[in-house]
Amino acid sequence: MTQILEPGSLAGRRALVTGSSRGIGADTVRYFAEAGADVVVNFRNKAPRAEKLATQLRELGVRALVQGADLTDPDSVAAMMDAVREEFGGLDVLVLNASGGMEGGMEEDYALKLNRDAQLSVLDAALPLMGEGSRVVFVTSHQAHFIRTTPTMPEYEGVALSKRAGEDALRERIPALEERGIGFTVVSGDMIEGTVTATLLNRLSPGAIEERREQAGKLYNVSEFAAEVARAAVDPVPADNTRLVGDTGSFNGEG
Repeated sequence: MTQILEPGSLAGRRALVTGSSRGIGADTVRYFAEAGADVVVNFRNKAPRAEKLATQLRELGVRALVQGADLTDPDSVAAMMDAVREEFGGLDVLVLNASGGMEGGMEEDYALKLNRDAQLSVLDAALPLMGEGSRVVFVTSHQAHFIRTTPTMPEYEGVALSKRAGEDALRERIPALEERGIGFTVVSGDMIEGTVTATLLNRLSPGAIEERREQAGKLYNVSEFAAEVARAAVDPVPADNTRLVGDTGSFNGEG
């Protein structure tokens, strides 16, 4: 991975990335650590992977706190934030990256619980730790961000609608966040090569990734998209609170 943020630019800052034991979350938290931030590696059920990543990040000279949490369980989220307060004293960056809904064997409304309700729950639990100048970033996809105006694959529609519901609910918090001096940015990306979601979609609809790559001309990979997420936490907040990553030509409107 190449250096994305200026070395030392986040020294003394503290960042929590949900779902950061693998994929986009792991690369995002690594970019923060490389820039000098103390970081929280959050996982749901893969503790060894999270611990391995944290060990690597500590070698960069930063503190890395490993926290397992079920984000759909408010008590679990509260326990994570208590640990962050005890270890770091506060938070400067919160990246709401964890999402899901395509897993098998989950209850019918799981996607909405995770992609909307849990996002608000994590934000509310983190706010007491965040002061003026802090940043919140919500990670989503074009397929979800534009779902109101551009249909997506049937297999993904339920998840897309739940993620858009989460985005809408979070956007309603922008005035209150701004009053506290906290910036909020939505980062929306096209289909990302190498993610679990893309792999599942391609399994359900063979050829989906190739078709989307042909339409877009290029698809970002995990580390490239994670770089955009990391930059969103330090760059000025866009006027519309939205950072679009990748091709949007086939998506007709903001929804």
